[in-house]
Amino acid sequence: MRAFFAVDLPNALADPLAAIQADLDDAAGLRFTDTTQAHVTLKFLGEIGESGSESDGTRPALDDVIAAGERAVADADRDPFKCELTGFGVFPDLEYISVVWAGISDGTAALTALHEALERETTALGVDPAEHAFTPHVTLARMDDARGKDLVQRIVRERDPEFGRFGVDEVELVRSTLTPDGPEYETVETFPLGSV
Repeated sequence: MRAFFAVDLPNALADPLAAIQADLDDAAGLRFTDTTQAHVTLKFLGEIGESGSESDGTRPALDDVIAAGERAVADADRDPFKCELTGFGVFPDLEYISVVWAGISDGTAALTALHEALERETTALGVDPAEHAFTPHVTLARMDDARGKDLVQRIVRERDPEFGRFGVDEVELVRSTLTPDGPEYETVETFPLGSV
């Protein structure tokens, strides 16, 4: 199964995120995410064993991934914390846009600590290391082609939206199933932070 570790966002932030997507609606070539499924990805795993201790030798087993998640959250040693979802930007840069995202201000140090602990534990299982430095964010859209690049550049340069605050009290292991209508997410396991 295709999976990742993430922090889920509350439904209350779906509408503010959708509002900024609406501002980008005329940008051709953008494929928007479902804001009701908004999350901060801490570590993308790719394909892992489908159930229990199954492993085909090329991907880690689900039980091992769950154990790695437990160790990582314990090692990060974080109590529940607050994040501020504010501003937005693009990856990799404004000249070549592949992803449009909403940013995180408060809470980045705690999210980074969780990412680093998950990175250590999962690469020890054989999961590929992250290709880029970790930047906590929520994906708003993916740009399939550059037809709408000028509009995206203008809005990113001119706007600095504030979406709101949210609490983080757990990390989730999420199954991602790709469908013609976009990915569908299902929580497989949760890992509580510190003492709630």
